[in-house]
Order: sequence, then C-alpha cells, then structure tokens
Amino acid sequence: MGIVHVVGLGPGDLNGLPLGTYRLLQSGWPVVLRTAVHPVVRSLPELGVAYESLDDIYETSETFDEAYARMAERVRERARTHDHVIYAVPGHPLIAELSVQLLLAMNDPEVAIEIGPGQSFLDVAASRLRIDPIEGLLLLDGTQLASRLLHPRLHTLIAQVYQRQVATDVKLSLMDVYPDDYPVTVIRAAGVAGEERIEVVPLYELDRLDWIDHLTTVYVPPVQEARLTWRDPFAAVGIVETLRGPDGCPWDRKQTHESLRKYVIEEAYEVAAAIDEQDPDHLAEELGDLLLQVLLHAQIASEVGDFDVRDVFARLSEKLVRRHPHVFGEKSAQSAEEVNAIWERVKAEERTKQESQKSVLSTVSFAGPALAVAQGVQVAAAKVGFDWAKLEDVWDKIKEEMNELEIELVRDRRRDTAVAEELGDLLFACVNIARFLQLDAETLLARATRKFTNRFQYVERRVAESNESWSDISQETLDRYWNEAKITLPKEN
Repeated sequence: MGIVHVVGLGPGDLNGLPLGTYRLLQSGWPVVLRTAVHPVVRSLPELGVAYESLDDIYETSETFDEAYARMAERVRERARTHDHVIYAVPGHPLIAELSVQLLLAMNDPEVAIEIGPGQSFLDVAASRLRIDPIEGLLLLDGTQLASRLLHPRLHTLIAQVYQRQVATDVKLSLMDVYPDDYPVTVIRAAGVAGEERIEVVPLYELDRLDWIDHLTTVYVPPVQEARLTWRDPFAAVGIVETLRGPDGCPWDRKQTHESLRKYVIEEAYEVAAAIDEQDPDHLAEELGDLLLQVLLHAQIASEVGDFDVRDVFARLSEKLVRRHPHVFGEKSAQSAEEVNAIWERVKAEERTKQESQKSVLSTVSFAGPALAVAQGVQVAAAKVGFDWAKLEDVWDKIKEEMNELEIELVRDRRRDTAVAEELGDLLFACVNIARFLQLDAETLLARATRKFTNRFQYVERRVAESNESWSDISQETLDRYWNEAKITLPKEN
C-alpha cells in the first residue's frame, strides 16, 4: 500500500514553513507539488529537494474542477508505484484545497492518505488584519462566490482571487449586499518578506488594482451600521422579532394570525395593482409589504412553538422540489403545457394523501376572495343535487335571512357575533342569486364598487365647484348631485 503524505507549504516564505513539513520534504521520498508558483518553492533546490509540479494540468484543463480531479488522480497513480509520496500544497492541506478533498473522496484501498502539518493563510491574514476569528469568520472561494453566501455581520475572507477578472466577479457579488464604496482590504503575499502588500480600497475599485495575483485575498469587515444589513433577508426577520419583543411596537405586539388575515389579502391585492401599474419600484415596495405579513405570521407562530420562518422556507423548498420533478427528478417537460400537466398531477396526488374521505368540495380552492369561494362552493354542491329548485326559492331565502338579521339588530345591537353571523348568511344567499342568474358575484361587486366610486367622485367635483365645504352642504344638495351623476355618467357595461 502506498502512502500519500499531504503537507502544507504555508502561506509565505521558508520562514513560515512548519518543521514537520520541512522534515518530510528532506526525507528523500518523491515530492509532488500542486503548483510551483509559491514563495517556498524557490528555496527547495537549496534544501536539495527535487520535485514534480502539477502546473501542466492547469494548462491542459478546461475548468478548475477538471484540473483538481486530474491532480488527485495523478497523485494516486504515484502512490501506487511508490511506498511513500509527499503531496505538498500551498497553505494548509485542508483549507481551500479541492484536490486534497477529491483525493480523500477516492477511498482507494491501495492508497492511504495522511494529512500532515501546514500553516493556513488564515493565521497570517488574521494577524495582519488584527481580527479575532471567534467573533465570526466567513471564508469563501472567490471563484464560486454568490451574494446569497454573504453575511454582512461577519468578518469575511475571500480567497482564490488570483486575477482581476475574478476580482470583478467578487466585486459584483459583494455589491449585491454592501454599498459600492464600502472599504475592503486587499492582501497579497501575506507573511512573505519584501512581497507582502496590504491596501484598503473602496469596493468599486477592487478590480482596478494591477497587482492582484494568485497570492491575493480580499477581506470585508463586518458592517457596523444597521441600515447596511437591510439587504440581507434575515435582517428583516430580526426587525420583526424586535417589533414583537417586550420593548417593541404596541400595535405589532397586539397582532394575531386572525387580526392580520385581512392585511394579507389587502397586501396581495396591492401587489397585483403594482403589477398592473408596471412600476418596478412600486412593485418592490408592495412585495416587501406582503413579505412583512409572512414574517409577522412566522414570528407569532414561533412565539408559541408552532413553527418559525425557517420552517416556512423549508416547506416552500420541499414543495418546489416535489412539484418540479421535471427539474429535480427524472421527469421531463418541454413545454408549459407539459409542466402544467405535471403540476396538476402532483397536486392531485397530494390531495389524495391528505383526504381520508374525498369530499365533493375537494376541488374548490378556499384560498381567494370570499365571494369567489362562496360561488365555488355553491357550484360544487349543486353538481350533486344539493341546490335550490328555482330562483324564487333563493329569493325567499334572502328574505328569510334579511328577517333574521333584522331580528338580531332589534333584539340587541351589541350582539356582535349573532349579527355578524346573520349578515354573513345574507351575503351567502345573495351569491346564490348571482349564481342562478349565471353571473359572477365577484365581478358584480367590483362593478358596483367602481360605479359608486365614479358617481361619488362626480359629487366631489360638484361640491368643489360650489365652493362649499362638506360640513356645510345640505343633504338635499348632495342627493341632487348624486342624481345628476346617475344621469350624466355613462352606464357600466
């Protein structure tokens, strides 16, 4: 069995080389370097150390992933023909070393892997920057950076910023979270005497530095101002938690799932209105208001142990994956129609699992405007014969509900629950009339509201023309203006 001794050359020159690595390099065993482009390598001939470099793989590979996989394979080949092989990598063997991870993942029974000493660039960088990693340190790969990985409250080190193009990509990702002029520190050859360079620049100038190379790391300090965290989604989660806390807002603390119900509907309609306006800024604002409702409900639920915002995200992710087997599974779909078919099939399977006894109302969506839901329930019940025989019967039902409502009002207007129940029954009966006449109740109400709005605005104009105030104008005059509006304005279609 061959043994691969993986060692680190440290982040700087020979002075920072770990003693254990130094001894292994002088053992006489074959030495394989991931790259010869490192400050320590220039001193190896003086130590009598011969080596093989894998730099040729960089030149013949199309991607870094391919290069590192080929490097791991070559090291394994060497171990099959030698009892001991030293694989030396920059820094520490297990920090930012994909080739080492791939080598470990091979699990070759004929090759043993021993991780030896090495000093990480993290040690030197933390020393030069005078930061304590225990405060919270985020280490990221500049070649695979995405804004969703960033956390502005943490110290952030971005390695592998080996050329200006990578610096450009890093800059653009950082600008999704940090201000364009946020100060960042660029460190090159940390710990290498005569070559080390440290410079603080505004973020927008990051890729303008002409001395960026394979020894470059970018440091982003944690933000101190709360407003600079507001682009981080979890900042809003924290704000809502504060609003609901002991020293928070009395209104927010008072809310329940039930009291917020109407606001969820209202904010959804405002999002729809912003879409119709085709105003991106307004749409972003309204989407934020809708998201606030989600965060409030999640916070309320977390306070009693029902669920929290991470459960909301988890259930959403699980549903998205489950309902898109053509993306995350083995199904395939080439058109929107095929996707819709898959979507409906998955939802049908979900309903089947949820229902121990199928209801005739199972096809009705109870998520929607109340009038539309009422009409949907009535249509579904009518399909199995649960319906009025004729329109006159429905009209009689409306009269009955009106009488019951009047009785409750006369009996005691303070009986809010009974009055509300009877008024709800009356509205439900009115929906039945619309259905019997094959009319959409939601559309009828929207049309009536629009008609009232137009007529009221006509009255407003007439009041303004009269130079009278609302408090002084007589009811008779208002009635006259209203009748004018009914005559003057065009009829609704």
